Amino acid sequence: MTAELAQREIALVDLLDRLLAGGVVLSGDLVISIAEVDLVHVSLRALITSVRAELT
Repeated sequence: MTAELAQREIALVDLLDRLLAGGVVLSGDLVISIAEVDLVHVSLRALITSVRAELT
């Protein structure tokens, strides 16, 4: 079964659709320092997901 999954091709659009349907969390840290002294530390986190509007 693993060989079948390895040979299966998935379009980039389908992959993005699957990721956004479940949600993706991006995180990162930014540190600005001079002479090995940390001056600014910024922690970034973003949740990216798709939103479907329902028409009533």
